[in-house]
Amino acid sequence: MDDRLRETLLACETGVWEALVKGDSAADSAALAEDFLGVYPDGFSGKAEHVAQLSAGPSVRQYKLSDLRIIPLGPKHAAIVYCADFVGLGKDGVSRMYVTSIWRAQAGRWVNIHSQDTPVGGSAGVDWV
Repeated sequence: MDDRLRETLLACETGVWEALVKGDSAADSAALAEDFLGVYPDGFSGKAEHVAQLSAGPSVRQYKLSDLRIIPLGPKHAAIVYCADFVGLGKDGVSRMYVTSIWRAQAGRWVNIHSQDTPVGGSAGVDWV
C-alpha cells in the first residue's frame, strides 16, 4: 500500500469532516465533485444537498475516525473505508457509522465522487466524549 495515498485520502476525508464541524460550506463544496453522489439512510444526495446541510452552520460537534482502509481502484481513483464515531449538533450521545468514500484525482487534486454511510444500530461505546 502506498503510504502517500493513505495520507492524502485521510487528509481529504478529514477535510470534509472538519467542514461539517466548522460549518464551512465552501470547503465542503471544494471537496466534492460536481457529480458527487451520497448514499445515506434517508436516501440519495447530490453535491448541492450535501453542501446545503451547512447553510445553518455546523452539523457535527466532534468526530473520530478509526479502522482506516485504503483500496486503490485504478490510477486516478481510490476508496477510503473507515468507522466514524461522531456527535451531531442537537443530538445526545455518539453515533457510529461505517463509511466508504471514493475519491478521483483530477486537475492536480482529489475530489470526492461517492460516499456511502452505513449506520450501526445502538449507541457507540466510546470514552472520548
